Amino acid sequence: MYKRILLASDGSRESLVALREGALIARAYRTKVYLLIIERETPGLRVADSVYPVMRSEGSESLLQKGLSRLERLGVAATGEVVSGEPALIIAAAAKRFGADLIVVGHRRQTLLERWWSGATGAYLVDNVGCSVLIARNVISDEEFEAALQAEPETA
Repeated sequence: MYKRILLASDGSRESLVALREGALIARAYRTKVYLLIIERETPGLRVADSVYPVMRSEGSESLLQKGLSRLERLGVAATGEVVSGEPALIIAAAAKRFGADLIVVGHRRQTLLERWWSGATGAYLVDNVGCSVLIARNVISDEEFEAALQAEPETA
């Protein structure tokens, strides 16, 4: 069913929940994964990026490496990158470039003002990508995830 899954995270608790669910789906379907860590662009980051184009936060690079390592432990073939900018646009472009047939993202409740200010990533993706989008909300505890690491992969 799924051959290429894009997992997107901004480092928030909600997006990390999505990564766990997406990783387990990838394992079950034995898919390739592209892990995308998104740093929301700020004016300061934009200025720094123009001076030092490869400048990224250590936290984001660490999150990427940790995610790739966990995917490897699950037996999932994965690559990824850290990028900065508007999440919806970056996710849509990466999904097209990777040839994703499933995008997995998290969901964080926002006030009306927050949604107006930051935009609705999920709505943009649903309207602008040619693949399925999973808004993951299934909380998987550390214990459940570790148990999944030890279990034999399911056959899809």
